[in-house]
Amino acid sequence: MSKLAIEVAGLQKRFGDQVVLDGIDLAVPSGTVFALLGPNGAGKTTLIHILSTLVALDEGSVRVAGHDVVTERNEVRRSISLTGQFAAVDEMLTAEENLCMIGRLSGLTAAQSRTRAAELLKHFDLLAAAGKRVKTYSGGMRRRLDLAISLVVSRPVMFLDEPTTGLDTISRRALWDIILQLAEQGITIFLTTQYLEEADQLADTIAVIADGRVIATGTSGELKSRVGGNVLELRNAKDDIIRSIPTSGNIHDISQSLHELGHTVPQGTQVNIRKPSMDDVFLALTTKKMEESVS
Repeated sequence: MSKLAIEVAGLQKRFGDQVVLDGIDLAVPSGTVFALLGPNGAGKTTLIHILSTLVALDEGSVRVAGHDVVTERNEVRRSISLTGQFAAVDEMLTAEENLCMIGRLSGLTAAQSRTRAAELLKHFDLLAAAGKRVKTYSGGMRRRLDLAISLVVSRPVMFLDEPTTGLDTISRRALWDIILQLAEQGITIFLTTQYLEEADQLADTIAVIADGRVIATGTSGELKSRVGGNVLELRNAKDDIIRSIPTSGNIHDISQSLHELGHTVPQGTQVNIRKPSMDDVFLALTTKKMEESVS
């Protein structure tokens, strides 16, 4: 496989008169975790559907695992696994039956399917519930089973479309651990998410998309450095955040910002100084994009 697991150049996609993707360029190295951040309607799911050959592109070129998504669709499909926003499991079957069924459909023998199912049930901490119907599972258990199904046959590239949407904090963090374990095994993971902390914790590289265009790409640290050295955080008497102000981090800049704020904030306002978060990055980038669109 190429050193780049995913190569996208000049990708465009329209649905009728609506331009959903408008000149996307991406390069994802093999064996890394790549996170695509963006608000609803930014084009994240459409991009994953094109990468996984479910939707045809209009213009540009896309290669996944070294294969062209237009001329080598079957080769691409044999190289990827896809977990969508909703768990694709049969609720009337047990977890073991779901896994064995996928194994058989993927070309494994009955014995091989049972062996692989047992391995995955253990790895995803589902052995205790292996014989229970999936309709009795919690959201987190279904999500783990969904990931396990994607791994019945090992593929070098995995697409995860908002994998932790709807999960509680404990289930979300458990799934993060599994994703990191998969990355350690050398699987390239391309995930979309609306959770900024998720991208911060998991991704080697993050791209921010808005209005069908990539507006920033880099590591978490690189993107945070674009916001500034420190953020002034203003809180009211109820400890609610009322304003966040990026600064360069030097004393002169901070002092000037505080001076300018002196007569514009209510009595009792508290000031904290902290490092930028992915929330600051996302808000700064998307706000700038909106202002440019208006102007």
